Parts: sequence; C-alpha cells; structure tokens
Amino acid sequence: MCGIVGYIGHREAYPVVLKGLKRLEYRGYDSAGVAIYDGKNIKLSKTKGKVADLETRVKDEITVDGSLAIGHTRWATHGEPNDVNSHPHYSNSGDLVIIHNGIIENYEPLKQELINRGYKFQSDTDTEVLVNLIEDVKKNENVKLGKAVQIALNQVVGAYAIAVFDKNKPDEIVVARLGSPLVIGIGDEEFFIASDATPFIEYTNNAIYLEDEEMAIVRRGKKVKVRKIKDDSLVDPYVQELQLNLEQIEKGGYDHFMLKEIYEQPRAILDTFRGRMLSNDGIIRMAGVDDNIEKFLNAQRILIVACGTSWHAGLVAEYVFENLTRTPVEVEYASEFRYRNPVITEKDVVIAISQSGETADTLAAIKLAKSKGAFVFGVCNVVGSSISRETNAGAYTHAGPEIGVASTKAFTTQITVLTLIALKLAQKKGTISTSEFHGYLSEMDAIPAKVEKTLESDEHVKAISSIYKDATNFLYLGRGYNFPVALEGALKLKEISYIHAEGYPAAEMKHGPIALIDEQMPVVVIATRKGHYEKVVSNIQEIKSRKGKIIAVVMQGDTTIRKIADYVIEIPETLELLTPLLTTIPLQLLSYYIAVMRNCNVDQPRNLAKSVTVE
Repeated sequence: MCGIVGYIGHREAYPVVLKGLKRLEYRGYDSAGVAIYDGKNIKLSKTKGKVADLETRVKDEITVDGSLAIGHTRWATHGEPNDVNSHPHYSNSGDLVIIHNGIIENYEPLKQELINRGYKFQSDTDTEVLVNLIEDVKKNENVKLGKAVQIALNQVVGAYAIAVFDKNKPDEIVVARLGSPLVIGIGDEEFFIASDATPFIEYTNNAIYLEDEEMAIVRRGKKVKVRKIKDDSLVDPYVQELQLNLEQIEKGGYDHFMLKEIYEQPRAILDTFRGRMLSNDGIIRMAGVDDNIEKFLNAQRILIVACGTSWHAGLVAEYVFENLTRTPVEVEYASEFRYRNPVITEKDVVIAISQSGETADTLAAIKLAKSKGAFVFGVCNVVGSSISRETNAGAYTHAGPEIGVASTKAFTTQITVLTLIALKLAQKKGTISTSEFHGYLSEMDAIPAKVEKTLESDEHVKAISSIYKDATNFLYLGRGYNFPVALEGALKLKEISYIHAEGYPAAEMKHGPIALIDEQMPVVVIATRKGHYEKVVSNIQEIKSRKGKIIAVVMQGDTTIRKIADYVIEIPETLELLTPLLTTIPLQLLSYYIAVMRNCNVDQPRNLAKSVTVE
C-alpha cells in the first residue's frame, strides 16, 4: 500500500525522490519521509501528512545535498499515522536506514527478542523491528549488509518491498521483495528504485522487476546483482523496456486525475480492443486465449476472483459469460476465497482481475488456485506486475496509468477485455450464431463514440449533483447486467464523497431497503430500455409512491420514465449486454461532482490507497 522511492547516481537525489513520492502518493498519503546521504551523514526528515507537508518540513529541517536518497509515502498498518511512525526508520546505531512497503506478520516475537538483547524502539511499526533485526544479524554474524538482509529476511513472515542502506557503505542500496512490488530503473551510471516505474520514466525506460523472494544490491556505477533470498543463488535479471510516457501520468489540464481518467475512457476502451478485434472481418485475436483455447472450451466452470471495482467488473462478466458461452460462472471476493477452503479442480478456469496487478488478496487466490491445478488467467492493467507474472496466461487492459484512487477507466476496460473473451469463446463453442457474433462486434466498435456521447451529459450531471450534494444516503438500483453497475456507482459515491450509499438489485428493494425511502432519499435507478424494463418502471413507481427522489439513467428517447423520474440522464442506444460500458459513465460523473462540491479530496480519499498490497 505504501510507496517507496530511492536513487543512487550522479544527480542530486532529493529532487528525484521528492518527485517520485508525489507520483506514488496514490499508494498512501497519511505520512511521508526522506533520508539523504551527503557523503558523511544521513539527513532525515519525515512527517504526518502528505508529500507536500514533507516538502515544507524538509526546507525547515535539513539541507538536501547528496546523490543517494530514499523516500516513503505511507498508508498506515502498524502504528497510527504520526511523525514517529513515518518512514524511513533508523536502526539503533543510526548506521542503517530502511523504507518498507508491506507487513511483517511475526514482528512481535522478533521485537521481544531484540528488546531482550538491549534494543530500544521509538515507533510502533513492524519496519523498525526489521531494520534492527538486520543490524543485529550484521553485527553478530559479522557479514556485509547484503548478506545481513538475506539472513534477516529468512527469519520474517509477511510481505515486503524494502530498500536499506548503511552510512558506512554509502555506494550501495540493498533492495528485496516478497508480495509487494519493487522495480529498479537502470540509467546511465545511475539507478532508481520504486514501487512502480512512474517515478523515473523521464530518466530511463529500462527496468528490472524483481520477482518474489529476490533481492538486489544496487551499487553506484556497477551492474545490478540479483539473488534469491532463500538460497543466495544468482539470478540473471530481465531488463524490460517500459511502455510509458510522462504525459500519461500528468493531469493534462484537468482539475483531478479522476476526471481526466473518466474522459480517457473512449480512448482506453478503443486501445483495449485495438488489434484484438477486427469487426469487419469477424475476428477476435487474443494470444493468451488463443494459446489456451482448449482450457477455456473444456472448462466445467469459470471462477472469477477480484476485489473492489474489479469484483464488480467480474459480476458483469458473470452475466456476459453465462449468457454467451453457457458456462457456469462464480464470482468470488479474493479476500474471502482462500479462507473458506474452496472447491477447485483441474477442470476450472480461474480469471483473476486487478487494475494494479499487485492486489495481495488476489495474488493469494491465484496461488491457491494454481496449487489445486486450475488454469489461471489474469486481467490487469500494469505491464510487468505480479499478477501478470504469476498467472498461466492473461490479457492487459491497456487503460494506461490510473492515478485516481477511485477506479474508472479500469472498470470499463476490464469489462471490455472480459466481453471480448466471452465473445470469442461463444463463437468457438457455437453458442451464438454468426450473425449475432458480427452484431456484437459491430456494436463494440461503436462503444467508444457512444461513451464520448454519454460524456456530453457532464453539465447536466453536474447540475443534478448540486441538488443532492448534501444528502446523507443514496440508493442505487439496477437489474441484470446493470445490477453490478449499481454496486459500482454506490462504491464510487461513498469512497470519494463519504456519503453512505448502497447498491441493490431493483427487485430486492421491497425485501428491506424500501423501508428507507422518504422524501430525503435520492435513488439512482439504471433503467435502460433493455431487459426487465417494465419491472424497473414498476420499481420506480413504488419509490415515487413513497416520496423518494428518482435519478434515472435511461436510453435516449425514453418517455415513460421521464414522466415519473425527478431527473433523467440519457445514454445512447446499445445492445443490452454492452449497456454497463455506458451506464457507468453518468454514475462516475455524479460521484465526482458531488465529491468536489463537498470539498473532498477526490484523487486521495481518506483511509484509501490505490494498490492494496497488504491483506
């Protein structure tokens, strides 16, 4: 959940690390810190608050000369967000400094053992335990830092991405990972260390993504040495060329990343099916599916595992797959999947969905499924991420970097990929006709333009938002393919505006939630003229008879619901199966504008982080 950055080379390190922390702040923003080595001393500054607060404190506390530095932006796990618990952390001697993303699960017995040996602790963090454990090993085993890190990590249980350096050996940084991402940027006589590649894309496009249970010694002017933590064996690292540019991670004139990413969806959806779907030729080409087509065709069941917004995309996919391919589908919260002793067989296909490709619960579910012999297919956005390496095969969404904590384009591009897979399998199985297949492809081709058209409702949605910005509760209702969209709309509203919101299947309203309806309750109803339309109209009338306020998402030209709803937001006509790609857009805008009007931090909502790399 936290973001780590490091630099060693010929530049002034602090500006590089500070800029990197700002780019990684989506990973955590309750505290931040930096340690700089000037050739003689370590200069450390850290504070509760955001990276901007750190920048202010650094100006008051330390000089920033030095060509080696490490920095950290935190999402708190062990210890409340305060100055003392902020990273980096010193060892007792003051010689070692560490930054850490992850959780050391057995830190308490390790801490007690170190206290018995005379160590003292300033913070409540598991990380301070780790740096002192490394120091203890280094002193008692009389070994160099790299070896001490290796020995210490073989004693810990948990997840980590760490960077540690010794002021007595100032030309190297030791890094290691297990369960939390870590990438090393390879420059010209310089190296960059980060949780992802965004902190250094203007300096180099060459990077090494460490695998689980690997460590590296990054030495000034030397080749990076990568070793296995377990047995100390050398690894020949793969240097990957990054497909990322600076423009993608800047706001580009928008007030917030979230709004920029909402408006990027037409291009993101197009990029996701570009080269994969040739609608005129009636072809879908996806290497990860094509190379494993028999696994999919012979699957007795498809299991989808995901968390949060990705879980909602999986729910949409359940409707899509079962309708098109007639294969049974189950959608599981990855966070619960591994703990309930699930029944998994070699005849199952498991699809794991994650925007970041680093979601800890989803990674754990993948490992469990593989251990049972299932074929595991990943859907993620970040090239080189852990899920892309851990799965048997997969497909990238090509959404581009998503910086806003509340996912938007990740959701629509995940649905796009999953729909392409379902269509390809349906064609192969013969569960849809050739004419139906061509019809779906043709309409998929039109979706980016229809998303553009839907975005034209921006000002209308903004006006509706101003009316309901002070509401304390919202209900979201949908049926069929749009029930998951109702869940997603409610999630978006509560995570960035802090308004309580719940999503339900429209028919379930009378089984409890209708008790909440009064003139103070806004109800968002997704009511496209497709599938169960008359029943949704009846649900709306039930709400209106109890004085509820209706905000309806309808298809262009709808007159029936316009007569009974308080406000309507139109989307273009499309096939029922593809409506989630359009109906979600107004709900994203609604949550965005309500949050802005409530003066909420849209891109960095409280208590949340973008990439959930801890359980």
